[in-house]
Amino acid sequence: MFQGYYRGRKVLVTGHTGFKGSWLALWLHRLGAQVTGYSIDIPTVPSLFEIARVADVVDHHIGDILDVAHLNRVVADSEAEIVFHLAAQPLVRLSYERPVETLATNVVGTANVLEAVRATGRATTVIVVTSDKCYANTGAIWGYREIDPMGGHDPYSMSKGSAELVVDSWRSSFFSGPASRVRLASGRAGNVIGGGDWAADRLMTDCIAALVEGRPIEIRNPLATRPWQHVLEPLSGYLWLGARLATTDDTTTFANGWNFGPAVASVQPVESVVARAIAAWGSGTWDLANAQDAPHEAFALALNCDKAHHLLKWCPAWDFDQSIEQTVSWYRDWAGGDVDLPKLTLDTIAAYEGAATAQGIAWATA
Repeated sequence: MFQGYYRGRKVLVTGHTGFKGSWLALWLHRLGAQVTGYSIDIPTVPSLFEIARVADVVDHHIGDILDVAHLNRVVADSEAEIVFHLAAQPLVRLSYERPVETLATNVVGTANVLEAVRATGRATTVIVVTSDKCYANTGAIWGYREIDPMGGHDPYSMSKGSAELVVDSWRSSFFSGPASRVRLASGRAGNVIGGGDWAADRLMTDCIAALVEGRPIEIRNPLATRPWQHVLEPLSGYLWLGARLATTDDTTTFANGWNFGPAVASVQPVESVVARAIAAWGSGTWDLANAQDAPHEAFALALNCDKAHHLLKWCPAWDFDQSIEQTVSWYRDWAGGDVDLPKLTLDTIAAYEGAATAQGIAWATA
């Protein structure tokens, strides 16, 4: 898988204690990589990082990407051949409460990571993970393409669009031309779901909490649409992009921004996600929450992933229903107790790999 690129490879993951970072670190370890992690804290209680015992399989460092001296030491000591930068302030609502902190972490922090890599002088591939919210959202019903303008109505979206501008600037200023030893790309993903996400204001997190407690699920915007996908979908895209970028002679094609989103059929309204989660759980109801004081959220958002489909031969392995079923199944086992959660999580990765292999998806058969 992934051309065997990660076997024995030294990899640095920033934000490895978060939801996506924990899944990525576990998958990299499964692929045979030597993983170093750098993250400011364990962001939630409970957390997938602790439940799945991610610290047992990575060289675990607690640190802030705004602490330049510490970050530089860890990056240098990791001797990373490839870096996945996921560390971020990831929540839209929190960005309204802490806009300057969000800007500093997501924009200056990204620049700090790139500078830390540059300072090593080593040949390194870097994948910076941003968000589908990096695009200037016009309310269009069609998917945004990689060439569409960056923007951001809220501080979080602005910070992600700005992080993409940092990536473009560092690539053209420092990481281009035959003398450059750094290959730099970015990945932009839609709304991810999956077992082990306990972050605030996440739809599936709220669904599971309500279902476990036997109370109605409260939702603010039932008709708002998002590109829902299992967390392993964009992670497979990041891993495949990293492997291709690291090994290709055609850096012009791969060293740029990439969308990794679900099929059009998975761009669904919130109420469809909730209804499917209730069906998968076996019981439950939902109510409309009072959204009078809620901050602005875009009504429609989708990604056009034609570029990844055509050039990387990447595509989703699980459809909308499968993604929700896999997610709810993980939480059901967690809520039931007496289950080996590290094994459960790795088994989910194995099932996803199997689905991708059966469909002949490029990264799974390479």
